[in-house]
Amino acid sequence: MRFAPDTEESLAFVVALCNTHPSASRGGEDELATVDGLMALLGRYPYTGRIDRDEAELREVRNTRELLRHVWTLSRDDAVEAVNKMLRDGKALPRLVRHDDLDWHIHATEPTSPLAERIRVEAALALIDVIRTDEVDRLRICAADDCEGLLLDLSRNGLKRFCGVRCGNRMNMIAFRERQAERG
Repeated sequence: MRFAPDTEESLAFVVALCNTHPSASRGGEDELATVDGLMALLGRYPYTGRIDRDEAELREVRNTRELLRHVWTLSRDDAVEAVNKMLRDGKALPRLVRHDDLDWHIHATEPTSPLAERIRVEAALALIDVIRTDEVDRLRICAADDCEGLLLDLSRNGLKRFCGVRCGNRMNMIAFRERQAERG
């Protein structure tokens, strides 16, 4: 299962953004507690255009994180309403652009639009592809008992269960110990 490269990149960013939430982050801390935390995330997932680097922007990005965490868990039909609202609210006008080292891809907001708005619209555009291809089941919450991390399953067989190796290893070790205890 493959989406367009810009769709996969947008979905990967949504996962990374949402997994900065305390319920999903490695240390149980809010990785977006500070503007520096946001800048670190944007260092890994660069956004072109306006970046204010202030508390107001950080607050809006954290609100966007909450919205996207919620949309990730919706059914296909329920997600349509949320995606359409994000596009409407962002006054999205899709167009093809090519910049930096990127080939043709879609932008739907102005570079001067607030960062959180651009994140929401970009996520909505990616979610359109997920909905249209009926692949919403590829958007999941980690199956580890103590993790609420998001995961994007791009595997061929669609059986990915954990947000990362750490959760998978931990749950496999728990299962192994339970099997050993039953035998012993």
